[in-house]
Amino acid sequence: MPESFRPLISYNRNMPLTREQQTLLNAPLSSKIFLYGPAGSGKTTAGTVWLRKLLESGIPAHEILIFVPQRALAAPYQESLLNLDQVTNSLVNTVTIGGLARRMVDLFWPIASKPAGVAQPNLPPNFLTLETAQYYMAHLVRSLIEEQGFFDSLTINRNRIYSQILDNLNKSAIVGFPLEEIGERLKSAWIGDASQLRIYDDVQFCASRFRNFCLENNLLDFSLQVEIFIKYLWPSPLCRQHLTQSYRHLIVDNIEEDTPVTHDILHEWIPDFESALVIYDTDAGYRFFLGADVQSAFSVRKTCKENIQFTGNLVSSSGISQIKDGVQNAITRLIGEPPQNPQPSFDSIQSAMRIPEEKIRYFPAMVKWVAGKIKDLVDEGVPPGEIVVLAPFMPDVLRFSLSNQLDKLDIPNQSHRPSRSLRDEPATQTMLTLATLAFPEWDMLPKRINLAFALMQVIEGLDLVRAQLLTAYVYHPESEDCLLQPFESVPPQHRDRITYRVGQRYDMLRSWLEAARQDENLALDFFLNRLFGEVLSQPGFGFHNNLNNGNTIANLIESIQKFRWAVGAQMPSDIFSIGKEYVQMVQDGVIAAQYIQSWEEKSEDAVFLAPAYTFLISNRPVDVQFWLDIGSPSWYQRLDQPLTHPYVLSRHWEKDEKWDAEDEIRAAYETLSRMSLGLLNRCREKLYLGMSELDVRGYENRGLLIRIIHEARQNARRGES
Repeated sequence: MPESFRPLISYNRNMPLTREQQTLLNAPLSSKIFLYGPAGSGKTTAGTVWLRKLLESGIPAHEILIFVPQRALAAPYQESLLNLDQVTNSLVNTVTIGGLARRMVDLFWPIASKPAGVAQPNLPPNFLTLETAQYYMAHLVRSLIEEQGFFDSLTINRNRIYSQILDNLNKSAIVGFPLEEIGERLKSAWIGDASQLRIYDDVQFCASRFRNFCLENNLLDFSLQVEIFIKYLWPSPLCRQHLTQSYRHLIVDNIEEDTPVTHDILHEWIPDFESALVIYDTDAGYRFFLGADVQSAFSVRKTCKENIQFTGNLVSSSGISQIKDGVQNAITRLIGEPPQNPQPSFDSIQSAMRIPEEKIRYFPAMVKWVAGKIKDLVDEGVPPGEIVVLAPFMPDVLRFSLSNQLDKLDIPNQSHRPSRSLRDEPATQTMLTLATLAFPEWDMLPKRINLAFALMQVIEGLDLVRAQLLTAYVYHPESEDCLLQPFESVPPQHRDRITYRVGQRYDMLRSWLEAARQDENLALDFFLNRLFGEVLSQPGFGFHNNLNNGNTIANLIESIQKFRWAVGAQMPSDIFSIGKEYVQMVQDGVIAAQYIQSWEEKSEDAVFLAPAYTFLISNRPVDVQFWLDIGSPSWYQRLDQPLTHPYVLSRHWEKDEKWDAEDEIRAAYETLSRMSLGLLNRCREKLYLGMSELDVRGYENRGLLIRIIHEARQNARRGES
C-alpha cells in the first residue's frame, strides 16, 4: 500500500483516515480548498469529517451550506450528523441550484417580479412541479399538434414531445443562453433531412409560447425560476447580502455533476465565504444529459487558494483495478491512441471477473444464471445489500423476471427506476380505476378488464379469472343509478366459485364507494386518502401491511394535491374537473409523477436492481456488481431525442458546427469509458457479466461493451504468453 494511504487516526475520531485525508483535515478552518480525485479515493468521507470539524469547532450549523447537484448526494453528510457527540441548536442547510433559486424567488419576489415581466407582479408566484409544467405544456401544444400539424413528421408519444420541449427550456436556463436561441442552435448543427429544420422551428415556437403563458399567469417552471434568480436576484445587493450573511462556510460535493450557471455563481460566491471545500470527481459527469458540465466545474478550482488531489482507490481490490486498466487500455486502442495503463494480469482479471461457463443464447436463461450466482454468493456469506444488478435500462420484463427469480430463492431484492412513473404502478392504476367509479360524471368509466384487475389487486385472495367472473355480473356501466350491483346479484353457482369471503369484501368496497359518491365536495386526493385508510389498508384487502403500495399511494396523493394547488387557481371549472384533468393526464402519459423520496430510500438488506446511471449517481460502493445485457448498445448510445440535443445545447459547442457521425462515435466512446470506469471504481471484489446471444427483444447482442471486455481479456492473455 502506498505511503499516502496508510491509515492514521482521524480528527477527534477513532475512524482511520489516509494521509491524504489527514492532510485535508489538518488545513486551517479558514481554508478554501479544491479537492479532486477519482471515485473511491475517499473524497466524500473527508468532506463529512470536514463538516464535523466545522461543527465541533463551534461554528453554528445554520451558517454551513452544503451544495449538491441533487438532494440524494447529500445523504452522507446528513448521516454523519447523526453521529455527532454534541447536539446542535440549528440545522445544516442543503441546497441544489433549483432549491436555491426557488427559495430566493419566493423570498425576494417583490424585487424580481416586475423586471421578470410577469403580468401580475403584485400577486405571488405559482411554482410548477415537473408534472404541472407538463400539464400546461400539453394544454398549449395539443391544439397545435391536432389543428396546425405541428410535429407531424414525428412518430413519438406526445408526452415525449412535451418533456423534450421543457428540457430545452431547462437547458437554456442552466447553460445560460436565451431561450429564443433554442431553435437556431439545433438547426445550425443539423446535417440530415431538411424536414427536421421545421421540427426545430416548431420546438422554438412552443417553447416561446409556453414561456409567455407562464409570464401571463404568474406560473414559474424550473427554467423560469432559475432564470429569474440568475438575471434579477443574484446581481441584487439585497439578495447577495442575505446569502452572504446567512452562510459563512461552504461544502460543495460532486460539482462535476452540476450545471454551468451553478459554477458561475460559485466563482463569484466562494470569495465571500470564510471557508470552502469544493469536491470534484474526475472521470465523471454522469448527469451530462441533464446539463452537467465537467469543464466549467473544474474551472472553479481557480477560486480556491489550495488544490488537493487524492489518488488511488480505497474501494477496489487488485483484480477489479486490473479490469479497469484493461478496459481503459482497450478503449484507447479502439480510438487509435496508445494505452496509458500498465498491462493487467490475466490471472487477476480472471479472479475478479465472472462470465457464464457456457454460452447462453436466450435472455431468460441469462436471468436465471444471474439469480443462481446471487444465490451462491448469499450462501457464501455475501450480504444481499452488497450486491447490485445493473443494466443500461431496467425494463419491466427484466425487472419482473429477475425479481421473481430472486423471490423464489428467498433473496430480498429491491428495484429502483427513477424513470418509472406512478402511472406504471399497479397500485396507482387500481386507485384511479376505483376513482372513476366514484365520479361517474367524469364520463371515464373503466373497461371490464381494468375493473377486474383493480378488484384482483384490492381484494385479498381474488385471482384474475374469478375477478373477471365477478365483474361480468356486478358491473353495469350502462346504468346511471347503480354501476356496481351487490354480490347477491351473482348467480348462486358462481357465488360458490368466487367464494362468499371475497363477496363480503367486495360488498364492503361497493358500499363505501356508493357512500363516497354522495359527497359532492370531495376532492380526488381526499377521496383516495379515505379510500386507502378506511378500506384498502384494512385486513382482508390487498393493501393491508403492504408498505410498497402504501408508499406509492402516498406519492400519488401528494402528486394530486400539488396538481390541485397549482392548476386549481387557474381553472374556472369546479373541483371535480380538476380530478378528471389529473386522471386524464396520467392516462395520456403527460404526468410523470416521479418522487425522489421513493427511490432515495434503499433497504440495506436487499439486492439492488437498477439502471447503471442510477447506481452511479447514488455514489456508493458495493462488494459485487452484475452487468446485464452487456451486448446492448444502450450502454453507450445517446437516447433518441429528436427535439433536443445535450451536446449542441452546451457551452462548448461551437456556433454553426455540424454534428456528424464522427461526433456521435466520439460521444459513444466517452460515454462508455465514463460509465464503465465509474462502475468499476465503485466495485470492491467481483464483477459478473450477464451475456446472452439474443437480447430481451430477440436481437443479437453485438454491442461495443462486449467487444471491449473481450479485448481486455485477450490483451491480458497475450501479455502473459
